[in-house]
Amino acid sequence: MDSSLNSGDLDRFLSQEKEKAMVNEMVTKLTSVCWDKCITSTPGSKFSWSESACLSNCAQRYLDVTLVIMKRFQSMQ
Repeated sequence: MDSSLNSGDLDRFLSQEKEKAMVNEMVTKLTSVCWDKCITSTPGSKFSWSESACLSNCAQRYLDVTLVIMKRFQSMQ
């Protein structure tokens, strides 16, 4: 390991990597949940208007709830 890296650099790097992993996990979960909820038949080359609206609304609600939960945990610390 590069000896020029100090503990603060390593902590920042690990924090950034943890955040990236959390974002990837959230996107995967969001995709799975919203897909299962909104796409009820075999999709064609384009989503229908109702499928598109459902996916958009589902993703927004998922992000809203996630933000509320994150703020709650931060306030508890």
